[in-house]
Amino acid sequence: MTSKALQSFLEENITDLKERGLYNEIDPVQGANGPIINIDGKELVNLSSNNYLGLATDDRLKEVAKDAVDSHGVGAGAVRTINGTLDLHLELEKKLAAFKGTEAVISYQSGFNCNMAAISAVMDKNDAILSDELNHASIIDGCRLSKAKIIRFSHSDMDDLRAKAKEAVESGQYNKVMVITDGVFSMDGDVAKLPEIVEVAEEFDLITYVDDAHGSGVLGKGAGTVKHFGLQDKVDFQMGTLSKAIGVIGGYVAGKGELIDWLKVRSRPFLFSTAVSPADAVASTKAVDLLMESTDLNEKLWENSQYLKDGLKKLGFDIGDSETPITPCILGDEKDTQDFSKRLYEEGVYAKSIVFPTVPRGTGRVRNMPTAAHTKEMLDNALFAYEKIGKELGLI
Repeated sequence: MTSKALQSFLEENITDLKERGLYNEIDPVQGANGPIINIDGKELVNLSSNNYLGLATDDRLKEVAKDAVDSHGVGAGAVRTINGTLDLHLELEKKLAAFKGTEAVISYQSGFNCNMAAISAVMDKNDAILSDELNHASIIDGCRLSKAKIIRFSHSDMDDLRAKAKEAVESGQYNKVMVITDGVFSMDGDVAKLPEIVEVAEEFDLITYVDDAHGSGVLGKGAGTVKHFGLQDKVDFQMGTLSKAIGVIGGYVAGKGELIDWLKVRSRPFLFSTAVSPADAVASTKAVDLLMESTDLNEKLWENSQYLKDGLKKLGFDIGDSETPITPCILGDEKDTQDFSKRLYEEGVYAKSIVFPTVPRGTGRVRNMPTAAHTKEMLDNALFAYEKIGKELGLI
């Protein structure tokens, strides 16, 4: 029998979210998550996937994944520190280290796990973390788990970062101080000011940590935000995900050999959670191989991104200050934003609304994610839908 207190809590709060336009409906996809998806039998241009390079449905990745199931089975069978470390995991980590330009890499089950693992393995209650106020939820949770003092600095405000770094270091209260930032901010598509962050870090001896989930495969000709700025030797932690541009699942931290050795003996998701499957490991390795061999997919991604951005701006929509393929169409009001997304669905376009608490109140947006797999015809269909609905609702 369900607790009355729990039942009351759930009914009251779910109703409240629905009334305020903050309740998120989940739409199961029938089939693959490609540039065109099928939901409830309806075909839609897909502008909500993180599958930047189209690799999630790439035949070359599917082939090696199938072979890995035959040779290694469907699961790793254990945690990495017992006998769950397969030769395929080591091959993946070696390839990622070469890709990111670091001494070593440790791989995890997800990007979220990386931030939960790596931050708390190095930082503790005697330390402080300077965190950009728009950092991803996984960074926030990883910082909380460490029990370090969390000091937020204004988004990409280098004067504020410098002032707070100076105050934290000179206070003498902390053994270590870390500065942590997303490489690419997932809701606005802007890029962290890494050269300036590194400059502050060097001045105050800060540990540097970059979450490059949305930068890997996108910036730096695919190698990521840190490589884009040529700072591989200046950033202590490069965190990346294998579930976005790479198209599979998992995450990793790249850095010095000693750091990776420490994470292997002290990061809890590595110690206490079963490793990713053989198919996932080998498919990720194949994806990295493809990115190291050619920049064609990366160039197509940027071409499609610019095409969609230009089209939306020409129609009069506010796409913010995005510097990457992430293309927000900022509408403001939460209810209006969700209604706009629903109308796009009716017109054959799947572009999800993003509202509070993912973004600040009053900054609701429809978030568009063009990929290398989209054709110009698909993007034109999306722009036509935007124009039709924008005029219909008096927004353009």
